[in-house]
Amino acid sequence: MILQHWKSLVAIDPVDTGLAQSQFTRAASAEQKLMLAVLENAIEQFQEYALAEDPKGKALLHEVEEWLWDKDSDWFFSFESICETLRFSPDYLRQGLLLWKKAKIQDREITSRQQPMLRRRTKTIAAVSRSHGR
Repeated sequence: MILQHWKSLVAIDPVDTGLAQSQFTRAASAEQKLMLAVLENAIEQFQEYALAEDPKGKALLHEVEEWLWDKDSDWFFSFESICETLRFSPDYLRQGLLLWKKAKIQDREITSRQQPMLRRRTKTIAAVSRSHGR
């Protein structure tokens, strides 16, 4: 279905692999289904390790980012080749992933700024409770 109706999917969230997969699998060949599974796995890894701080997670993110941003389409299972075969826009998917990552980073920064305030408030409440004999 995605192959026939790509233009109708422009508004779909590019990182929502479940929606794309459910619409695609009905009409796809086995080869296309495999390509979609590879793409879905890459997006899931990107999302899982986008905020990684440990060396292993950073390495896995780096590996998937290299694959996603490689413009070489000569290899059959390159990101560009898969997108071409599935009639996805690789630049649209990349842009969606970058926007998703940026939003997650902003969420993390907001949360990390709020944590010290919550800790101080908790300590203050605990200190007041102790001073009142509770």
